[in-house]
Amino acid sequence: MKRFNVFVILLFFIGTIQAVYSAENNLDMELEVSDEEKIILFGGFAVVVIALFLFLARDIILRKKTSYDKEELESKKEKTYEKYHSGWGDDYEEIGTRKNSKEEKEFRDAAINDDLPNYYAILGLTENATQEEIKKKFRELAKKTHPDKTKEDSEKEMALLNKAYEILSDEENKEKYDKYLKID
Repeated sequence: MKRFNVFVILLFFIGTIQAVYSAENNLDMELEVSDEEKIILFGGFAVVVIALFLFLARDIILRKKTSYDKEELESKKEKTYEKYHSGWGDDYEEIGTRKNSKEEKEFRDAAINDDLPNYYAILGLTENATQEEIKKKFRELAKKTHPDKTKEDSEKEMALLNKAYEILSDEENKEKYDKYLKID
């Protein structure tokens, strides 16, 4: 790319020098162009236009195809993939949703129905436990109750432990959980 820019600048510079030279020497010559020269000029302009087009379209031409591009999906027809997977829409929020997430809805519904489990009690912790304490206690309990270790049917207990750790280990989810836990 650098060489191309230098080449274009050099051509421009040589053309400028020739124009100045002819203006100083009062060269009044008429330009006669033969048919072969016209073909060469037209071919040169065509090559430049094609090269310019390819340069401008290089991102589209060189874009790597993903598995999504190869498949015929409904979302491609409706453009929903682009809506939900583009970079500009990361902060997109539907009007009236107020960033209600699935977890928040679960917390709200469980709190209203008095079904919200006390994940702190499940892990044997207090509400002001640190992230290190939560992680340590979860690992300790997971080693004791994992179905592969106990050889018992403890899958439900392990799932409950995993859910408790998932909620309490994420600061954002823990804050939402604490908010709805205090409703009880």
